[in-house]
Amino acid sequence: MPRLTRQQAHQYWRRNLSLMCKLLLVWFAVSYGCGILLVEPLNQIRLGGYKLGFWFAQQGSIYVFVALIFYYARRMAALDREFGVHGDER
Repeated sequence: MPRLTRQQAHQYWRRNLSLMCKLLLVWFAVSYGCGILLVEPLNQIRLGGYKLGFWFAQQGSIYVFVALIFYYARRMAALDREFGVHGDER
């Protein structure tokens, strides 16, 4: 695995932190916004027999979190390849 220069390592870490902050913001918006703030308007819609606001509070934020984990893994793999630090040890 190649060593990064100090500037490359700083840029790599900064882009990683930027990605994490954006994804956490999405998760916060879904879990807090849809599960708490917008629960009343969302409860007018039904999903599988349950009110959508209830669904987001109980299941939706978890599903979104899991989807964000997979998205983060894919984006970090691309970032690792871009900086030449991917670990294809086959």
